[in-house]
Order: sequence, then C-alpha cells, then structure tokens
Amino acid sequence: MFFQIPNMIKAVRSENRTVKKWIKEYGISGIISDNRMGVYSPKVPSAFMTHQLNVLTGNTTWFTTYIHQLFIKKHKQCWVPDVATSPNLTGKLGHPENCTLNIKYIGPLSRLNKKCLPKKYDLMVILSGPEPQRTLLEEKLQKELLDYEGEVIFIRGVIDGNQTVTEEDHITTYNYMGREELEQAFNESELVLCRSGYTTVMDLAKLGKKAFFIPTPGQYEQEYLAQKLKKSGLVPYALQDDFKISDLEEVTMYKGLKNMDTEEVTWKDLFGLFEGK
Repeated sequence: MFFQIPNMIKAVRSENRTVKKWIKEYGISGIISDNRMGVYSPKVPSAFMTHQLNVLTGNTTWFTTYIHQLFIKKHKQCWVPDVATSPNLTGKLGHPENCTLNIKYIGPLSRLNKKCLPKKYDLMVILSGPEPQRTLLEEKLQKELLDYEGEVIFIRGVIDGNQTVTEEDHITTYNYMGREELEQAFNESELVLCRSGYTTVMDLAKLGKKAFFIPTPGQYEQEYLAQKLKKSGLVPYALQDDFKISDLEEVTMYKGLKNMDTEEVTWKDLFGLFEGK
C-alpha cells in the first residue's frame, strides 16, 4: 500500500479534474461519491459513501484511517450503508469512536430481493476477489465438494466472455452470473459459502440467508467482519488453509443474517443535502 501511494494520488487528481469538468459541462448540483476519494468539489454539496470509517491494515490502521478520513472531511456528509444502533453489520469499521465526521447511517444496501422460491440447491458457492486467492480457493473447494452429499451450485466468479454452464454429478458450475440469475440462485439455495466482503454481507442480510465465510487471506476487513459476525452468533467462518467441508455442519448452531430495520432513513431528508436543506 505504501508503494501505491503515488498512484493513488495520481488517480485522485485525475478524478478531481474530471469532476470539475463535469460540473461545468453538465451543471451538476450535487455529488454522491461511492468511496472515490477524488470525486468531490467545494462548489457543490457532496456525500461520500463508505462503510470503512476505520480502514483496517494491521499495524498501519491508524495511518490509513487518518488519510481516509481526511478525504471524507472534504464532503458535507458521509453516508454509511449500515444502521447506527447495535446490533449492526460493520462494527468498528463503520462506528468509530470520537469521530468528528458528519455521518448519516442509511441502512444496508443490496441489489437483490428476497423471493419465496422452492429450494433447488443445498449449497451455493460463490467466489470473488483478487487472484491468485480466488483460484486457490476454487481448487480447494472443488476437492472438498467431492465429499458433499447435497446439490451444489458453484459460481466461479470468472467473467471471460460467454457464460458457460457444466453439470457433473451433484455440482452445477457457472463461470459467472448476472444480477437476475444471482438473485434466483440465492433464493433457491439453503446455504451460502462465500467470502466475507461487505457487499456480500449486505446481500445475505437482505435475503435473510444462512452462510459460511472464508475470508480472503491478508484482507483485514474481511477477516474482521468474519470474526465479528461469528462472535455475534450469526455466521461461522474458517481460514482458507484450514477449511474442511465438514465445517459446514457448524452453520446449524448460528442464527444467520437478517434484514436490518431502516425505517429511520427518510430519503427526502437525506437528498435535501443537494437542495441546501
């Protein structure tokens, strides 16, 4: 991360130049920046959207958090896709102590919807994230699933042109899925095995699913979320090198994720930011 700082600064400056151009060209009166540090302007009100008010990077957490919050302070508000109260999904990631940011908790966000569909799969495996860890986990799970007795849908998370589907014994494998297909697969599956990225956590909460997490090695945020949700009695997890298919038996001892109540969010008031209210 330290050696990437020059590239990060270059990207922020490039984003800021683009924003200035767009404001002048299109008469933009407000900005919602989805975790893009260079997308802001002092000329129009803006909201920065992130669940990472504390950026976990091991021994350098204090530094990465400080830098991140410096950029957030350039915006009038910070929108956090979580609830303000406890229990919540982000824990210390989205609920820092002694924070001076103007925070608005807008509730978890998901592109998926819960549907009452008959169960088709006992297990849904969905992979994501950077290489080589995605491939390493895929290879490990392909071996482990040979001893799994239920019906499995395996989504590899590889977008390489045309969609491909293969069926072998009890496992149906897709290289990738679009939103509508993913929504149906989630709703047709009893249990989900996946990474513990926050977008996935929000999707599972919206759908009210039981899950098992394998956080991406070296990603402190995913490791923290997996630990937090296990400690809360919601979702068990295992480290990638330690996972065995028999670990899935632990899921019955956990409550699973549930949709969070977001009635306190009034979108009219929230978007009043861009009307000077």
